[in-house]
Amino acid sequence: MKKREVQASVKDERLVKKRRDEMIKGAVSLFKEKGFHRTTTREIAKAAGFSIGTLYEYIRTKEDVLYLVCDSIYDHVSERLQEDLEHKQGTLESLKHGIGNYFRVIDEMQEEILVMYQETKSLNKEALPYVLKKEIEMADMFEKLITLCVENGELNLTEKQIKILSHTIIVEGQMWSFRRWTLQKLFTLEEYIEMQTEYLFSGINGVSQDDNEVNFSK
Repeated sequence: MKKREVQASVKDERLVKKRRDEMIKGAVSLFKEKGFHRTTTREIAKAAGFSIGTLYEYIRTKEDVLYLVCDSIYDHVSERLQEDLEHKQGTLESLKHGIGNYFRVIDEMQEEILVMYQETKSLNKEALPYVLKKEIEMADMFEKLITLCVENGELNLTEKQIKILSHTIIVEGQMWSFRRWTLQKLFTLEEYIEMQTEYLFSGINGVSQDDNEVNFSK
């Protein structure tokens, strides 16, 4: 899906990225505390450390900020998984690393992820499909990793099994954020990654037609 273009009057791309990152950080905190509708653009500007006039040099509407939050999450996940697509393609080890990297992005962007899901109801009919499509694209990246393993003979899964596994990975990663109030008291991030990866691969081996095994102690 083509990234939605958020208009900016400033032409310096590095400055635009810097200011928007500051804006996202300030807005996420406000959205979580007050909700999307009760937060004003003036408050976002103040939280980001610049004036309302400066804010409108980088966005046009408050809704643009939710787009930027969504794109930021997707870009971070895409960047991490692309490394796994380029390294050790079609191996169970690359899939394992991909899962771990995705979970670590979730950990780093917990606030953004919570806000994105809490506030999707605030998006209009044009914006909501865009956000939901981004979620599907994240699952598609895992589907590609899993399919490479199948094509390489590392796994024996049907097309439907590949799809459900990719979505399961997405949900289990998000659970670290959504249920952090209890999970993060019970496990460290690395313990959670290890246990969930073991669980996922145990399920893969259970539905596969061969005797694939993964050594998680490496």
